Amino acid sequence: MHAKVITHRGEKRIGLYFEKDELLISYIKSIGNARWSQTLKIWHLPDTDANRQEFGLPFSAERLPNEYGIRGLENFKRWLRSKRYSESTIAVYLDAAKSFLAFFNTKTLEEIENADVVHYNNDYILKKGLSPSYQNQVVSALKLFFMTVTNRKIEIENIHRPKRTKALPNVLSKEEVKLILEAHTNIKHKAMLSMIYSCGMRCSELLALRPVNIDSRRNIVFLQNAKGKKDRIVPLSPRILEMLREYYKSYKPTVYLFEGYEKGKPYDARSLQMVLKSALYKCGIGKPVTLHWLRHSYATHLMESGTDLRYIQELLGHNSSKTTEIYTHVSTKSLQQIRSPFDDL
Repeated sequence: MHAKVITHRGEKRIGLYFEKDELLISYIKSIGNARWSQTLKIWHLPDTDANRQEFGLPFSAERLPNEYGIRGLENFKRWLRSKRYSESTIAVYLDAAKSFLAFFNTKTLEEIENADVVHYNNDYILKKGLSPSYQNQVVSALKLFFMTVTNRKIEIENIHRPKRTKALPNVLSKEEVKLILEAHTNIKHKAMLSMIYSCGMRCSELLALRPVNIDSRRNIVFLQNAKGKKDRIVPLSPRILEMLREYYKSYKPTVYLFEGYEKGKPYDARSLQMVLKSALYKCGIGKPVTLHWLRHSYATHLMESGTDLRYIQELLGHNSSKTTEIYTHVSTKSLQQIRSPFDDL
């Protein structure tokens, strides 16, 4: 799926471009004021920050960076690429830095100070109700930007970060996962969601897969250059292998295992999220489930079935066991054995 801001009948709207999919259309219809344009042959939605966030578009901005900011962003982009940052990370950092520089487009880069970061946090991020994780991305982007692009008055080490929330990972029950994975009849959609859960993959790892990464003789998936530039292998369920064979016969991918409308190009991440949204809509699950919930559920269900924490760490590709240990806090296996004192009243 591709989304972009359009002007339709004198009104700013968000246009959605995707292959015809009845479940996806059903989900889009559930969004307030969604309309079909017979002229443009697209679905379109109100241009709101909530819809922009839902479909991966940057928030609207009244201002643009000045010439100093634009030049700085170009140099920043070149530096990030020379350091081989992933394209997704580059896009996030550039978007965060661009938003900040647009907010202060009356200043040169050398005139920006630490107080401006505080001002931006209070008068833009907090006022718009943006998340602490977005605020953290902005701080990371600005630290790199001012450290690499220009001489500045800003003191990098004194830029404050938001207090980290100690949130537990969101986990689905096995019954809920089964409903989601069985919601689609389209074999391609079913296979993509099933792979994420059955292998504990990140969305980016799934979309980077090529047919050669599936080893059907050893029943493993070889994940190359995953997060942190690391390779790893994960076991492949025989049931998933049969599903992949059925999918392969129908779609015959050429370069990537899961390709989009254009042959040889990987399936779009935003479209995959919409595949999940339409599955949730069909099976009546009202939770704000994301693709990463399937990965969290995979890890938690492994732990509840008695898999050693060290193996789970390897399967998920975590550097530290501390990252994996968080799943011990959401596993209900031990909790279910605890008898509430209420039952003794």
